[in-house]
Amino acid sequence: MNSQSDGAERLPPQAVEAEAAVLGAMLLEQDAISIALEILDDTAFYRDAHRKIFSAIIALYDRNEPTDVITLSEELEKRHELPAVGGSFYLVGLTEGVSTAANVEYHARIVHEKSQGRKLINVATQIVSRAYESSEDTAELLDDAERMVFSLSQRDARRGFTQLNPILHDTFENIEKLHEQDTTVTGVPTGFTRLDEMTAGFQRGDLVIIAARPAMGKTALCLNIIRHVAVEAGVGVGLFSLEMTSHQLAQRMLCSEARVDSHLMRTGRLPGDAWSNLSIAVGALATAPVYIDETPALSVTEMRSRARRLMSEHDDIGLLAVDYMQLMRGPSDAENRQQEISAISRNLKALAKELDVPIVALSQLSRAVEIRGGDGRPQLSDLRESGAIEQDADVVLFIYRPARYAEGEEQEQNQAEIIIGKQRNGPVGTVDLVFVDRFARFENPDLYHEDPG
Repeated sequence: MNSQSDGAERLPPQAVEAEAAVLGAMLLEQDAISIALEILDDTAFYRDAHRKIFSAIIALYDRNEPTDVITLSEELEKRHELPAVGGSFYLVGLTEGVSTAANVEYHARIVHEKSQGRKLINVATQIVSRAYESSEDTAELLDDAERMVFSLSQRDARRGFTQLNPILHDTFENIEKLHEQDTTVTGVPTGFTRLDEMTAGFQRGDLVIIAARPAMGKTALCLNIIRHVAVEAGVGVGLFSLEMTSHQLAQRMLCSEARVDSHLMRTGRLPGDAWSNLSIAVGALATAPVYIDETPALSVTEMRSRARRLMSEHDDIGLLAVDYMQLMRGPSDAENRQQEISAISRNLKALAKELDVPIVALSQLSRAVEIRGGDGRPQLSDLRESGAIEQDADVVLFIYRPARYAEGEEQEQNQAEIIIGKQRNGPVGTVDLVFVDRFARFENPDLYHEDPG
């Protein structure tokens, strides 16, 4: 009981003396105003009188008028706020309490720190209050709580002007590094030479859709890309697998890495040399920074929360992947499946921008591919259940295997194409690959060699 009453009597974080010092400095020197504005706004002040004084000083400053006790008194008088702040006598006291404006930045940062503490208390109070309301979805509340706390830290990341010179220096250094590396890949590399040439890799903040009809190799292509990113590039990857278990995915990755027949692996009837290949593959993949979440039917809210947590726990994450987006749950208030998929697509794009990493999302194509007839080449209108996917995506990749639609020649059975149907900042076109079905593996044509058996 006493602890509750003690808590109720506690004052929120504040630094009234520092607030007064900042205001006094702003009245002494114009330069102090610009310094304070870089750090504070009127909401940072605890005392209402100080908020009013700060706002009036900024109004004078914006109008290029002198800021001293006389002009400030007149401004507050016009606003009918002079008595509320303590009159002209209080304003004089602000200037007399500060001998120099040199410490305005230090005092402003103290005020800012206390303000952040109050805002954190306010957010926590809101979360506690909403948690007591049983009608609200817990997952949505957790997501909102993370977002509100995250927004507090983001406010500190505000930047003002930056001189062009250091920007040019950094840019030139980046160009030099790219030149020394002799590569045109500026994003996350896929490992497929022609695809990387056309896209320059998957770029930060981009939503990349890999779409195909069932059994075309969406998961295989995704895992091949993940393997290259994690093993060859050393970049961390987070994979949300809504369809397959983590053990199934690991088996597929081992099969592809070791070039072992997937059917023989499932039955356990492996030839002798396969075991040594598997051992080597395990060694190559064991240290790969790949993190798998196999929770089925994740909602957008849950995925966003888990992605944020993964990024906070592992600073090497450079790619997120979702297999596949039609298995996600959208918002509960969606009226139909099309609205649900639209919301999922929109939120995945927003998450890519928020976390500043590319997100690769696998997507099913509609049956229109078969109904349309012809050679079965997919197009943007085939994206299933929502045109919003096309709109939200920065890059849309279609997997096309001619042998699935027509009896091809023997040498064409492994032929595969990655069709770049959309690229917001680059060309569209076709990338030729080879698909080795029994290894669940896509390969560059110039590196492909047929294995016996």
